[in-house]
Amino acid sequence: MKSFINILQITPSEVIDRITDSYSNFVLPFVIGISFIIIYLTVGFIRIVYHLPNRDKKKFFLSLITPKCILKNIKNIFFDCLLHTKIWKRNPLLGYMHSAIAFGWFLLIVLGHIEVALFVPKHLSFSQGAIFYPIFYRFFVWVNPEHITLRGNLFFFLMDFVLLYVLSGIGLAMFKRVRSIALGMRHTTKPALADRVALYSLWLIFPLRLLAESFTADVAGGSFLTRPMNYIFRSFFGNYLNFLPTWWAYSICLGLFFLAMPFSRYMHIVTEPLLILMRNAGLKVTKPRKGFAEAEIYSCSSCGLCIDACPMNVQKKNLKFSSVYFIRFLRRHNTKKINQIAEKCLLCNKCYELCPVGVDSPAIRIAQRQTLYNKISYDFSSACSPSHRNTSEKTNKGGILYFAGCMTQLTPVIIRSIEDIFKKAGENYSFIDKDGGLCCGRPLMMAGRMSAAKELIQKNKEIIINSGAKKLVLSCPICYKIFKEEYRLEEYGIQVIHYSEYIYNLIKEGIITPNKENVSYVYHDPCELGRGCNIYNEPRSIIESVGILKAAKKERDESICCGGSLGSLTLDHKDRTQVTEGALDNLTASGGEKIVTACPLCYKTFRLQSKLEIVDLAQIVAERLNGRQS
Repeated sequence: MKSFINILQITPSEVIDRITDSYSNFVLPFVIGISFIIIYLTVGFIRIVYHLPNRDKKKFFLSLITPKCILKNIKNIFFDCLLHTKIWKRNPLLGYMHSAIAFGWFLLIVLGHIEVALFVPKHLSFSQGAIFYPIFYRFFVWVNPEHITLRGNLFFFLMDFVLLYVLSGIGLAMFKRVRSIALGMRHTTKPALADRVALYSLWLIFPLRLLAESFTADVAGGSFLTRPMNYIFRSFFGNYLNFLPTWWAYSICLGLFFLAMPFSRYMHIVTEPLLILMRNAGLKVTKPRKGFAEAEIYSCSSCGLCIDACPMNVQKKNLKFSSVYFIRFLRRHNTKKINQIAEKCLLCNKCYELCPVGVDSPAIRIAQRQTLYNKISYDFSSACSPSHRNTSEKTNKGGILYFAGCMTQLTPVIIRSIEDIFKKAGENYSFIDKDGGLCCGRPLMMAGRMSAAKELIQKNKEIIINSGAKKLVLSCPICYKIFKEEYRLEEYGIQVIHYSEYIYNLIKEGIITPNKENVSYVYHDPCELGRGCNIYNEPRSIIESVGILKAAKKERDESICCGGSLGSLTLDHKDRTQVTEGALDNLTASGGEKIVTACPLCYKTFRLQSKLEIVDLAQIVAERLNGRQS
């Protein structure tokens, strides 16, 4: 075998187009690292799939051969994992940083393999019994500059250009660590030891690649970036550059990165595609740390966007209860911390909505709560009281059934307004929970008491089906979401509709026409109605039909929780008060005269602290009705 000392003594003019037939130990760190991560991923994939329920295994593998799902998977992986379009929407600079590193690295790998396929006569070289693939193209392939074709120059240019693209992302990443606010992030996570090893390795990989390729640009080819640097280096160090140490450094950083990856936040790079495949197959969280939940946990990038999103962060002490730390403790199996964070959460879903990866942390928290509280018994006999069982006798077949829910029972102005609208619209309706005592089951679910919730849901379902109603109208977004997702009443020909949708349709069809007045309103998107059910436009359209709509500082998917959420089991009154104050500050910034909401819980919570008048959506419509329109 020709030694590399002899190779270094060959002048550039003596180099003829060739692939070196020598093996170099510098590839070992990379080979060890990549082998480790491949084995780790294989074992991890088997473990995740093994813990899936049998029905989920079937759904997952069927989705992999379903054409429609295949196209969706490719699209989502390309836009979410490589281009990071979700982050672009939040902050273009932050989005550019992520896509430059992810998509740029992907391009380097693809272009590098194309180079090998086009320009290397033997893709596999055999030397002293070793098999190696010349993935380090610029090391193993030497060319005579006079023999470089236009096609070769094009690839040299593309590789230099993409490397510069990646380096610009790395530069922004370094800048973000010291000035995160410039990229739209008030808070970032504190990296653990493995995070630091992977982070610093990642930061060094591409500068070292530039250095290594620049040292060999005179014998292996280069373009606008690497050739000038090669010229500068040779001006300082002479024509015979000892390039082997630079390639060793590059290989070591690659190896370290792959070795640290499974224990760091960067595991999301390889796990996120699996999460997309499983999510598109329709899989849901069933256990807090197994199966689909494990894919979500290892897909968390610890970016910290959920810290800024969490409404509890108005209190600095509550930053540690953010989803990113909940996921981190799940990975570390820190049961005490896991339970504390799982109980504290308001379950407003804002972290989930803004997560660029789509990790459903609230669902994992509920699954964790289930391990603590699901064995507690629950008496659902109130749902079977005579007044509820006899609902079917009081309901005209095919009419409307109105379900107020627990919180609306505490805000009678909403009930009066909705009933007034029913009457003005000439509806034939029945009030299923007029006497109270009927719960949708959501509070039990948020507490993790799933068995009791399912039992209650089944009893309620029987009552509603037996009523003969064709439409169920709800005034509470919490109830609405649970009825839509858990009751499946549509299978029995019963439409489930929130009153904002119902009123919107009445106005749109001309059945009712409210008077419009010169009053300005700012609308608060309730968590369960907006982020939970994607109902944003109907309430706004209704407000515009009765007055002037002004936008809140943060609204729609960024709307701030009122603080009264039943989701938290341990958040104290003082902390809730500060969350409410934060939400009100956000709403009052636009200068509206009144605050409108479409949730009885938000209505009641805001009224306790707001200086502006709080009104309900149904209330402002009922007050401005001029009767039924022919």
